[in-house]
Amino acid sequence: MAQTVAPPTATPVVPATLPLKAIAPWAVFFGILMLVLLYFVGAEQGATSVFSGTDVHEWVHDARHLLGFPCH
Repeated sequence: MAQTVAPPTATPVVPATLPLKAIAPWAVFFGILMLVLLYFVGAEQGATSVFSGTDVHEWVHDARHLLGFPCH
């Protein structure tokens, strides 16, 4: 009994494209979020303090040391 095997047809794989208009709002949002977090870790409780007291400083104290910001 003879069996024939059909040769596989090569279909090109096309990667999915993501338009820039779909990425831009998220990139702006996360960029602003990162800048706000960087402010709180690096500059809050100094000359540009937004909140009074030392609460914010205590919350981000270890992150300051991890990122190399002086705080003492």
